[in-house]
Amino acid sequence: MPEVPYTVAENDSPLHLGGLIIHLVPASGRTGVRVTVERDARIIARVPADADRDKLAALIRTRLAWLYTKVNARRVEAAERPRRRFLDGEGFWYLGRNHRLKLIDDPAASPVALKAGRLHLRRDHRDTAAPALVSWYVVRGRAWLPHRVHSWARRMDVPDAELNVRPLGYRWGSCSRRGTVNVHWATMQLPARLIDYVLVHELAHLDHPHHTSGFWRAVGRVMTDYERLRAELDEWGAGIWLPDES
Repeated sequence: MPEVPYTVAENDSPLHLGGLIIHLVPASGRTGVRVTVERDARIIARVPADADRDKLAALIRTRLAWLYTKVNARRVEAAERPRRRFLDGEGFWYLGRNHRLKLIDDPAASPVALKAGRLHLRRDHRDTAAPALVSWYVVRGRAWLPHRVHSWARRMDVPDAELNVRPLGYRWGSCSRRGTVNVHWATMQLPARLIDYVLVHELAHLDHPHHTSGFWRAVGRVMTDYERLRAELDEWGAGIWLPDES
């Protein structure tokens, strides 16, 4: 009988614990274990590559009660998430304000545009409305976010990070090892204060790769109410529009 690989580096297949599936993401150089429940209810464990699978499983078992609660909450959020239709009067968020959709018949207009508080969508683009709207959020983010990133970087005394606005699945943001801050285009639906929290969170990762006490101190130095903002961000997450819901 073949020997079962002992470390995550040798075998990174998911763990099955208590009826839950925990997907493993090994990383060389990581010293701690970070378990998160994504907005699609998938459980992701980011772990040291040399972690012992048996010890890892034992550690995660101590968190099963929390995981059951979090997974159930994510599933309820998904079930209650409002569906969006590309019809006159449908609401879409931008910077925390709900803008009503208006279908227009101007062939010279942009596929999507914000005018006088209404979100204009060309009627002949209804079949491709989802990608057109995503592109609009990306363009808006690339124009609106850089100044915000630079301002927070100066306040936090961290390098002026390069910025990308792109799809990130069910994450608001990420920070690469090269110092690039990635922001999900969907964050442009959030109020500015919550976008700032996402930016501060990712910029803090430039000096603190993991969610250590030092990481949260770095966040707290420039954003004393970050715990309230983090909770508010969770609430907003259930109501934002994502294209796979259209």
